[in-house]
Amino acid sequence: MPSTNSNDIEKNTVGRAEYGPGSADPVSYERYPSHIANPGPAGLFSFAATTFILSMYNVNTRGVTHPNVVVGMAIFGGGLTQFIAGMWEFPRGNVFGATAFSSYGAFWMSFATINIPASGIAAAYPTEEEMANALGIYLITWMMITIFFLMAVIRRSVCFSVLLTLLTIALGLLSAAEFTGSGAVQKAGGVFGIMTGLVAFYIGVGELLAAESTAIIRVPLGNRQA
Repeated sequence: MPSTNSNDIEKNTVGRAEYGPGSADPVSYERYPSHIANPGPAGLFSFAATTFILSMYNVNTRGVTHPNVVVGMAIFGGGLTQFIAGMWEFPRGNVFGATAFSSYGAFWMSFATINIPASGIAAAYPTEEEMANALGIYLITWMMITIFFLMAVIRRSVCFSVLLTLLTIALGLLSAAEFTGSGAVQKAGGVFGIMTGLVAFYIGVGELLAAESTAIIRVPLGNRQA
């Protein structure tokens, strides 16, 4: 049986004050000492920006009806950057952050792939109706995954609970829009998507400022003690 001395105890407790409950990492506090910077703001800003842009297109802002411009953002912002943020959450011991960021990073990269003509995915469907139904199933699956994430944080973080609730509604409405072909339902999904993006920006700013010792302001995130 391995021995435990005072040095081991000191090593195992380093950083707990910085990364413990109620710190800048609200959804899954550090279980292991780590000097890795919080990748949460990078993941949140990438998610927020991509969601906000696509949602603006879904409500036909400035007459835009095609989402093609968001493809690049979905690959490198919401996709790659967010996926990398998830990978950096693993060594910090943040199970929720690692799973959520890497999952939504994969979501955005898969969304981009679907909308790239060279992928041949859209062309594989003989009718627009079948393509719409396939997208509806795709979106409702991600709505289910979002509900699972919501279950993990609903008793611990007010802001993340609001964020994931809005995202669940947005994905549900967008899925319904694909199944029914309703433009009004799609716009409603876009409205909830815009709110989702704005809340994600808010949380990202909050975590970014919390990491700065001389921040000009502190943004309340509504974290609950574990």
